[in-house]
Amino acid sequence: MATISLPPSHNLLLLSLFLLVANVASKPLQRQTLVLTSLTNPAALLPEDDSAETLATAVDFEATRSPSSLHAGLSHRDSLLAATDASPEQIFRLRLDRDAARIETLRQTLAAADPPPPKAVANETGRRGFGSTVVSGLALGSGEYFARIGIGTPPRYAYMVLDTGSDVVWLQCAPCRSCYSQSDPIFDPRTSHTYAAVPCSASLCRRLDEAGCDTSRNACQYQVSYGDGSLTTGEFSTETLTFRRSIRVPRVALGCGHDNEGLFVAAAGLLGLGRGSLSFPSQAGRRFGRVFSYCLVDRTSAGSPNRSSSVVFGDSAVPRASSRVAYTPMLRNPKLDTFYYIELTGVSVGGASVPGVVASDLRLDPSTGRGGIIVDSGTSVTRLARPAYEALREAFRAGTMDLKLAPGGFSLFDTCYDLTGQTEVQVPTVVLHLAGGSAVSLPASNYLIPVDTKGTFCFAFAGADSGVSIIGNIQQQGYRVVFDGQRSRVGLMPGGC
Repeated sequence: MATISLPPSHNLLLLSLFLLVANVASKPLQRQTLVLTSLTNPAALLPEDDSAETLATAVDFEATRSPSSLHAGLSHRDSLLAATDASPEQIFRLRLDRDAARIETLRQTLAAADPPPPKAVANETGRRGFGSTVVSGLALGSGEYFARIGIGTPPRYAYMVLDTGSDVVWLQCAPCRSCYSQSDPIFDPRTSHTYAAVPCSASLCRRLDEAGCDTSRNACQYQVSYGDGSLTTGEFSTETLTFRRSIRVPRVALGCGHDNEGLFVAAAGLLGLGRGSLSFPSQAGRRFGRVFSYCLVDRTSAGSPNRSSSVVFGDSAVPRASSRVAYTPMLRNPKLDTFYYIELTGVSVGGASVPGVVASDLRLDPSTGRGGIIVDSGTSVTRLARPAYEALREAFRAGTMDLKLAPGGFSLFDTCYDLTGQTEVQVPTVVLHLAGGSAVSLPASNYLIPVDTKGTFCFAFAGADSGVSIIGNIQQQGYRVVFDGQRSRVGLMPGGC
């Protein structure tokens, strides 16, 4: 009789599934209700009343110690542009396409990582804070979130992408040699009396990964390239940024891009929130204690009066209800200082630990910079190292055998369900276990999501082959995510928007 020999990975997966089924059989499966809402087009976003900001009295951080912090919690918006003729499915597919480009960018960044040792950020007493509204960029074909920020003096308000996976702050500037379409007028540095070019010999210029010099003007030149072919290049400068309630942060180093190409889509630029020395949190660290947090609303729920999202810098970034925050240590990759790494020790489905999700598959290797798991605002779908993902997927499938599988999957999703005609379903709970003993119990809407208008819902996780696992913004929705550089920890609090 012929024997069939399975690869070791398949044997491990079968063993994990057997152990899970045996565990589930010994106790009831923990479930929660998912209320089904079809995929819809976001509503158009009306312009904000920026005149209210410019008429208010400005507050300079270096001139006062008050307020101790500013929390910006405003009504969220659906999009930065008026509704288009694109169908909900087309918009969602564009989002997943951008997500794929994002993953390729991260893969190339990690593959080429060989940065200098991270520089220490000075810390002073007397922390201050400021904040701004965050809106979903889904209607733009983007999985990013945007904050409305004033640039220059007097401030010209525009939407900028918030990105925890980038360091350099940049925006499109006139005159443009090549600029993509954005929803607000392009910033002209000639209209601002606080704009200043960075000299070629300045230490700020030397901190750029890719720097040049315009010798005719002694002006530092920057370039930032992304794995999908997008790039921005122009003059490196310092400028004042204005947040809600006219709180001003002076002399922020940023790229004034005169040549910008790629998939940036409608936003004026990017506010880098990474851990590198040129990121916005690092630059302003002395002013707000190296602490910030955000809460991201559901990608399609913007416009609801009961849902808002925000980004907060300073004292108020840490929720007062600290007992509700699941904290885990913030790890550092010695090969690359941009990303916020944490350790995921396991996942439970239906109340039972998934045996195939093992910490060793998800752990950062400091000697190579490979592996590990990052918290990223710019990636939509959570990716786990493939063995961990496959074990999680099989555990979820085992707990949803009463639901009708949709054939063929959808884009990167390989586990989808045909829930046509139903208004709600019971699904097994999914809990992420973090180093330090914290656990994050995800709402059902954060892992079983609509992908079309026909009733197809997909399990919103995927396998990672890029060398790093990622907690994406779909799984972060509805949580206040705290990045506490002061105490080297990351926290998640449910219902923090």
